[in-house]
Amino acid sequence: MAGPPISSAASAAGEDRAGTGRSAESAPESADALLLRVGRERDRRAFVALFHLFAPRLKAFLCRGSLDAGLAEEIIQEVMVVVWRKAGSFDPARASAATWIYTIARNRRIDRLRQERRPEIDPDDPALVPEPEDAADFALMREDDRTRLHQAIDQLPPDQSDLLRMAYFEDKPHSAIAAERQLPLGTVKSRLRLALVRLRTLLGDEA
Repeated sequence: MAGPPISSAASAAGEDRAGTGRSAESAPESADALLLRVGRERDRRAFVALFHLFAPRLKAFLCRGSLDAGLAEEIIQEVMVVVWRKAGSFDPARASAATWIYTIARNRRIDRLRQERRPEIDPDDPALVPEPEDAADFALMREDDRTRLHQAIDQLPPDQSDLLRMAYFEDKPHSAIAAERQLPLGTVKSRLRLALVRLRTLLGDEA
């Protein structure tokens, strides 16, 4: 059985971080659907898409605490190999793809810490617990309304929709967005706040 396309996946993720990746104009396929395609069809394109989606998030999760970036990247490689090999066991009725993948990453991180014989490892340490799957400010991005969400984003002013896509679809930190768009950091944050308010209004979310 062919191994996972880790190299091509990492290359694709690197291109996207450089600003040459996929466009967010069309609604992305859900992580659950991608993982199911990897498990059922050994779909390499779906795997690359999963790598692109989760690699930056996993790195941020793994770097919380004492892991350095180099070790975090090694663990991400290991996690994605496990994802490729074990995707057939994924059951969306029991957990989301994000929960399933983060659990693998959490266990790998704990294993690495134990291998280094670091004392007093607590599996319930907040640093070893993944972030919530959806940020509170973007909880309206659920699997059942992605199309409606993208249609609403298209109705935002271009200067707001552009930053929103960079922040939430490309996982870029505000500081990176400010540097890339040559804007003050405060302007980026202000535009994103306005974009989220308008987005809630467009989607009929009164909360």
